[in-house]
Amino acid sequence: MNKVIRPVDWGLIEYNQAWKEQESIFAQTISHKIQKLETDNYLIFCEHPHVYTLGKSGDEQNLLLNYIQLQANNAQFVHTNRGGDITYHGPGQIVGYPIFDLANFGIGLKEYIHRIESCIIDLLQQYNIESERLEGATGVWLDTGTNKARKICAIGVRSSRYVTMHGFALNINTDLSYFGHINPCGFTDKGVTSLEKELGEKQDMERVKAALLEIFQKKFSI
Repeated sequence: MNKVIRPVDWGLIEYNQAWKEQESIFAQTISHKIQKLETDNYLIFCEHPHVYTLGKSGDEQNLLLNYIQLQANNAQFVHTNRGGDITYHGPGQIVGYPIFDLANFGIGLKEYIHRIESCIIDLLQQYNIESERLEGATGVWLDTGTNKARKICAIGVRSSRYVTMHGFALNINTDLSYFGHINPCGFTDKGVTSLEKELGEKQDMERVKAALLEIFQKKFSI
């Protein structure tokens, strides 16, 4: 079982281009698996220009903009094949696409998502931010159980033959005003936040990515 995680950084990349690149690696990994060859595990980091993406189970009504308003906000709208509802991606947000063969780690999809959440929770702890899961919702949240509950990381994945793609979106220096145009992940009564907002100043994206990679490598080498 190959537990090595190979880091990849695509920088700023248009969403559909990243999706296409992901699908290529995903298909190749599945092909290797079918042929009983060793499979690699990739942790891809990137940022996207402004885009709203809707998961397979999502409701288009959670996008509160029409086409003209999307254009005015320099944003795209993409129907995608991950799980989950609607979310926003944009500059200042770390988007992580782990393309893992879960058989390498001896885990199923539920445990995989749980470990991603744990990675984000551990990262935020390094910044003295207490975060947690929210019952009935994937992702990582602050102040759950209060009227200040807010999401800092969204998660939506796809898997086939226990190979994963898509992943998580962690708000670092994100322009949170773009979330005002959607019901994030289908919620109408909860807010969103970012590392910058919680700490009161812009954060070093490269430092966050390095810390996150280290945490992923520890959590998935168990």
